[in-house]
Amino acid sequence: MSAFNPYVFKKYFNSRVLMLLGQLERLNGEAMMRDVETARQVTTKILHLIQTQEKSGKEVMSKGSSGMEVILASLEVTSFALLLCVSGRGRRVGVFVSKGGTGVLFQILNTANKDMPPSEELMLQLHSLLAKVGPKDRKFGVKARLSGALNITVNLIKQNIQNTKLLLPCLQVLRAYSTNSVNAISLGKNGVVELMFKIVAPYSKKNTSLLKVALDALGALLKSKTNARRAVDGGHVPVMLALYLDWHRNDTRHRYMLIRKGFLVCLRNITNIKLGRKAFIEADGMRILYNSSTECLPVRTLDPLVNTSSLIMRKCFPKNRLPLPTIKSAFHYQLPHVPAAGPVAQLYSQPPGVDDVVDESDDNEETEADTDSENEEDEKDHGTANDDIETDLNKLHPKKSPSRLFEELRVYERFFLELSEDFQVSARTSLWVELLNIATLNDIFLAPAGEALKGVKQEGSPVSATRHIQSPLLLGGIAARRVGGGGGSNWGSDCGSEGAEDESVEGAVLEVPDTALLLPLHDPDLYVEMVKGTNSVPQYAEVAYPDYFGHVAPTFREPLLDRVYGVQRSKIFQDIERLIHPNDILDKVVYDLDIPSCPVIEDNGESLKFNSQFESGNLRKAVQVRKYEYDLVLNSDINSNHYHQWFYFEVSGMRVGTMYRFNIINCEKSNSQFNYGMQVLMYSVQEAISGRPRWVRTGTDICYYKNHFARSSIAAGGQKGKSYYTLTFSTNFSHKDDVCYFAYHYPYTYSTLKMHLSKLEALRTPEIYLRQDVLCETLSGNSCPLLTITAMPESNSNDHICQFRNRPLIFLSARVHPGETNASWVMKGTLEFLMGPSPLAASLREAYIFKIVPMLNPDGVVNGNHRCSLSGEDLNRQWQNPNPELHPTIYHTKSLLQYLAHIQRAPLVFCDYHGHSRKKNVFMYGCSVKETVWQSNISATSSDLQEDLGYRTLPKILSQIAPAFSMASCSFVVERSKESTARVVVWREIGVQRSYTMESTLCGCDQGKYKGLQIGTRELEEMGAQFCMALLRLKRLTGLRNHQHLLDLESDIIGTSCPTTYVMEEDEPSFMEAIDYSAESNDEDGEPENEHAGEVHDNPDHIDQLSDSENNHRE
Repeated sequence: MSAFNPYVFKKYFNSRVLMLLGQLERLNGEAMMRDVETARQVTTKILHLIQTQEKSGKEVMSKGSSGMEVILASLEVTSFALLLCVSGRGRRVGVFVSKGGTGVLFQILNTANKDMPPSEELMLQLHSLLAKVGPKDRKFGVKARLSGALNITVNLIKQNIQNTKLLLPCLQVLRAYSTNSVNAISLGKNGVVELMFKIVAPYSKKNTSLLKVALDALGALLKSKTNARRAVDGGHVPVMLALYLDWHRNDTRHRYMLIRKGFLVCLRNITNIKLGRKAFIEADGMRILYNSSTECLPVRTLDPLVNTSSLIMRKCFPKNRLPLPTIKSAFHYQLPHVPAAGPVAQLYSQPPGVDDVVDESDDNEETEADTDSENEEDEKDHGTANDDIETDLNKLHPKKSPSRLFEELRVYERFFLELSEDFQVSARTSLWVELLNIATLNDIFLAPAGEALKGVKQEGSPVSATRHIQSPLLLGGIAARRVGGGGGSNWGSDCGSEGAEDESVEGAVLEVPDTALLLPLHDPDLYVEMVKGTNSVPQYAEVAYPDYFGHVAPTFREPLLDRVYGVQRSKIFQDIERLIHPNDILDKVVYDLDIPSCPVIEDNGESLKFNSQFESGNLRKAVQVRKYEYDLVLNSDINSNHYHQWFYFEVSGMRVGTMYRFNIINCEKSNSQFNYGMQVLMYSVQEAISGRPRWVRTGTDICYYKNHFARSSIAAGGQKGKSYYTLTFSTNFSHKDDVCYFAYHYPYTYSTLKMHLSKLEALRTPEIYLRQDVLCETLSGNSCPLLTITAMPESNSNDHICQFRNRPLIFLSARVHPGETNASWVMKGTLEFLMGPSPLAASLREAYIFKIVPMLNPDGVVNGNHRCSLSGEDLNRQWQNPNPELHPTIYHTKSLLQYLAHIQRAPLVFCDYHGHSRKKNVFMYGCSVKETVWQSNISATSSDLQEDLGYRTLPKILSQIAPAFSMASCSFVVERSKESTARVVVWREIGVQRSYTMESTLCGCDQGKYKGLQIGTRELEEMGAQFCMALLRLKRLTGLRNHQHLLDLESDIIGTSCPTTYVMEEDEPSFMEAIDYSAESNDEDGEPENEHAGEVHDNPDHIDQLSDSENNHRE
């Protein structure tokens, strides 16, 4: 017997299939109608060969084969080959769809429906096949509607509601139909919603697969608001709740979780409309879902039910108004003139008595458009394209002509004395006397002795020479703190105590830690004197202990906080309990800045005491909701009705070892690093007295999520339906009779800057050229300092003077946004390095002339704003056309740069220091024509794209020497929304190629040496020093005479493999974990921000439970 030959068998097999396909092709048409039995036999044989031989199936189903066309042609006149595709795999079904198979099936369905009665077997097979084809065909819904298949399937369901065998595939097809929004509306009009409610049933172990599909179909139908209203009008919300509760009680072994989830999905979609939420509340839905979810919590596999229930309850939680009389700031500052248009103009144009906390329009629902949106995925893809990238090539090149006449700018010559100084003075010491007479720091900042200052009483100094103090937070004798006797301290706010003080206070003293050894640039006595010369709108008369004692960076590491599983859910459930058990809520106001005469509400000692009436403080209101839980409301920026993020407040009267929960309830950003390991900062006075004056990261159970407080459209730029967000954290206190402070980030006040500049002057040596000028005064009369730092010339010879005058300029600025205090700490590191004694610092001073504006927004810093100045505007959006009266610091800083451009001395580098609240690491934004064009679809010639790569050199150097710096996070794309920022204006109008924004994280690092750690002041100051080191290395490159060699070196540093990255300035990077920021799944008015959803899950199969929108979007 001959051996088996696979090749011969394969050849025989393939020829056999081809022969049968040819036979089937010959039978097509009328011949097939005459010889149905032969057609059945041929298709059966083909089916058998395909099922037994994988290779033949691939050949028949391949796109190059004519086998599929032959089969489809036969399908048009007979139904016997239906099982051919049913037996195929997903790819084969895809080929079937691509060949027009879906349309053929709908034709057969129409033909079969004409028989009276239709063949049940045929309808069963057709719907089974359609159920497989539907998910593979993006146009399935449209094809079904145009072919008239919707009514056929619906009628079949109505006629066979008890026939589970046929009903199941019909419901599967109906589910596919309903994913199309137009179909869903049409089916709802035909009574399909009511029909589905007849199919869903109480708990039973029978027909569970059918019930699951029915609930899926109903859930898809209820995504339509029209259908959701039908469900509400039909009284189905209580029925759905009752059915869900029935399944919850009886499914004790949790075998039918998907059915229970199906009921919740239907409720979720119904409650997307206001009527649905009202019906849910009236049906006691909050209590039903709360109790059932609580019972599910111990079983982790039931998390999808808990998460969906939580979503529904949060959405249905009645929208509350913030407990405020107005969303405008509690402090008022009258502008010298109001802008003609914009948010500030709108704020001033509001009629008196307008309730701007919330408005009725916020609950409006958009009407549902009865239009076809079949290409939903295409629309999503289109929407992901960034339309903020600048595409106008004319705006991507520097302006050719200056915008101001030189005669207007000549006045700024006085700020550049170093460019004309001849140094013809006999002795260097007398030269410095002459220079310092121009503008010494004391002339700038310190008030003359005995002179009364605005808003501060001057009855004696609170600081004695023996380093003991009486009530260190007093200025001018206003009693605001008490120091108790008996060895312990009893501190707290004292309202209305302008009169005589307690005799016991006079004799009490507080030992102040001498921080001189730890903090050589900090002096408590000097700080108090500086505060006296600081003007604030609330006329602060107190000093916060942390600013008085100073901050010594801890020596221990502070890792990013690991997120506890389920923490957000547990906090949300506690919030929901407020509605279910209202009698447990105290709702007691304990601090309120809207009562200016006495913001601290006295009680019997059962509540914490709060205070924020000091420089940079921000806390508007504190409400005790439970014994150890407080809702906190932040103050808006002055002359604004939003920008709530920065906080800095004092707490006293705490119990040791008790866990307190604090909820900041009017945050605005839809995303926060508090969900990714960031903690708040706390400062303990008792710790400071014990020799540990420091801010430390603190707080457990930290999370950030959308809450039930409605945000007025007035404050949301006209957007309706917005909510605020809650930052919640818990902490306990270690010391009795302590006074503690909490802050968003390490505070750095305007008075601290003045103190540091004064102390820095003591570091000056005869080799250092340091001049400090007043650039201008702010709206409230605070001085804006301008520093000039370089090295003195080696001698007064012409060569040395010439080298001195011709040094390249570096222009640095910081703190345009008051809440970005990390920018000031980075600037502190830069200034201390520049004034330091190291040879590297000396080389840097010899290489450059530094012009530095260390605080662009003193008024915002002083008054506790987060983003704006007293004008109520973001100063970093005013650089294109700053107003000298409303934006003096920006106007005069830009004028300095314009003057330099006129005299052909534009800076080599401009860098504006910032902080970033939603990204980790330190990184830069720069400006590049080429990279902007690459990220857009505009066409450009090679001449348009000619660009020196030097803009990448400095960030690349930083990525090599600074462990906190991340090159991967840098972006050099120019966006339209940033065209009025310092970075873009200095690049475009002044012509500075290396114009940057340097962003420092408020959180921590996810790469490099500090990976997994929260950032501290030591790392921030180190970053400032490393920026200086990078400038020194840059000098070595730019100092080369051979320009081509310079480009080669820069290209070598940059590296050819460095990818172009595009990172939006306000964007949050992608994170692996999924966090539920939002309170609802499908916001009726849409949610533009990217909002992750759900708790963190390890199981990837549970991805649908993680996302409100069933899609876990990533930025």
